[in-house]
Amino acid sequence: MKKLTAYMADYKKECVLAPLFKLLEAVFELFVPLVIARMIDSGIPSGSNRTVVLYCGLLVILGIVGLVCSVSAQYFAAKAAVGYGCQVRRSLFRHINTLSFSAVDQFGSSTLINRMTGDINQMQSGINLTLRLLLRSPVIVFGAMIMAFTIDVRASLIFVAVIPLLSLIVFGIMAAGMPLYKKVQTNLDRVTAATRENLAGVRVIRAFCRESKEISDYKDKNQVLAKAQITAARVAALMNPLTYVLINLAILLLLRTGAVRVNSGLLTTGQVVALYNYLAQILVELIKMANVIININKSLACAKRIRAVLNTAPGMKNGTQTPGGVGRVVFDHVTFCYEGNSRPSLTDISFTADPGQTIGIIGGTGSGKSTLVQLIGRFYDATDGAVLLGGTNVKGYDLTALRKAIAYVPQKAVLFKGTIRDNLSFGGNRDEAVLLSSLHAAQADDILKSRPEGLDAPVEAGGRNFSGGQRQRLTIARALVRRSDVLILDDSSSALDFATDAALRRSLAALDWNPTIFVVSQRTGTIAHADRILVLDNGVLVGNDTHENLLENCPVYREIHESQHKKEPSGGTTA
Repeated sequence: MKKLTAYMADYKKECVLAPLFKLLEAVFELFVPLVIARMIDSGIPSGSNRTVVLYCGLLVILGIVGLVCSVSAQYFAAKAAVGYGCQVRRSLFRHINTLSFSAVDQFGSSTLINRMTGDINQMQSGINLTLRLLLRSPVIVFGAMIMAFTIDVRASLIFVAVIPLLSLIVFGIMAAGMPLYKKVQTNLDRVTAATRENLAGVRVIRAFCRESKEISDYKDKNQVLAKAQITAARVAALMNPLTYVLINLAILLLLRTGAVRVNSGLLTTGQVVALYNYLAQILVELIKMANVIININKSLACAKRIRAVLNTAPGMKNGTQTPGGVGRVVFDHVTFCYEGNSRPSLTDISFTADPGQTIGIIGGTGSGKSTLVQLIGRFYDATDGAVLLGGTNVKGYDLTALRKAIAYVPQKAVLFKGTIRDNLSFGGNRDEAVLLSSLHAAQADDILKSRPEGLDAPVEAGGRNFSGGQRQRLTIARALVRRSDVLILDDSSSALDFATDAALRRSLAALDWNPTIFVVSQRTGTIAHADRILVLDNGVLVGNDTHENLLENCPVYREIHESQHKKEPSGGTTA
């Protein structure tokens, strides 16, 4: 937990002042029953209004001072808790951005979102309550017991018997509740993941009429979560009735003992009332302490989940070299296996791509095409073998510098909320001439012409106000803005018609900085012009040649090509 407590370093003053003011409030509160006892014993029997008013004024002063102390404690506790949460959230977000794709895949995006939002909010709440009440409640409990002893030792023995029993109940429920709250968080992650998947795939779900199935699955997950929450709530709900029963029994015993001692002249009525008030204070504070402990348990469970992410090493050691003139890409007997998989996704891949060449990559679904190009940018590290860029292993490069040397267009066209100019500037250049020339090369001129705002046309989150083809062309333009030595197009023209796809190929071939281009595609027509084509079959490189030679020598490539270009029946066509 040292890593998480370190974030409180900037709030040492608040961590001292918040409990200090609460302790002052507790001390003033402990004097209230004594003042009331004196007022009952001295003022009321004598009929002196002046004495009663004097004690009432003293109670008001104690109340005002206690209020000031309470508000001050709340201010400092809130400042420390919110500041702590802000720092942890910032650090967690920064750390997640350093994690490798494998680590992110291992956790899952839904649980990472939960940990960054709900878990940190719970920790904030726990810290706030800890600073305000964790010390105050024990001070009130033991202070009330000590004050009761100053009034009457025999009656105070009831306090000595009650406090351990109440503590046993509180800590017993706490011990039973902690694993239950962990289970609730795990089930909440599953519900969040299901919600995220359904919202992301709502069009597919409706297109295949799977609403009822998804609703049923979600209902099952939700019921499991509800059962876990109900079980945890039932255990937590035992706290108040058990403590109230015990305290009320103690009050009955106290009133009986007090009545006997008042009749004997050993106690006054005011002292019995004071003892009752102290017992009531103990009840309230123990219930507060119970709630604080439950919240602290939840916070500790959340802290463990956050610590698990922060303790996860990035998985990739950052190199020190800066790439320059790195157009040559070499795969030297590369094998790659995803975390937790027994079977490799790529097996013994070897090829060389020289500067200025266009390399096509094709294969069936799941053959490892996207995995292969992601190894170039070191989104994953090869399990065996080496990926060389400009003659140097990619593991030797600084990650930021390496990825600046590569322009990558992913399978899913992702645009961010803002404007077209903002999205294109992700490429690292805001020069308008460069942006316009990149749009022209990506065959996206018509997108600007159809919008009067031009480059400042608004883009909604995810690019919802653009069609699939428009999103793909804008993401290609964003990559071209970088003018990188290596350009990777990961099936990024699948939504384009054949004419636009052909025009895009011609403009890419005419790029003046002559990058090495990798084109991943499902269509042989898109990569037929490539200098060489890599054919993958279940992660194995089964072909590495030109389009014409592969048609003759590679059965896998020929089968893909013929499935997309049906041969005419022998005998030709009829008029």
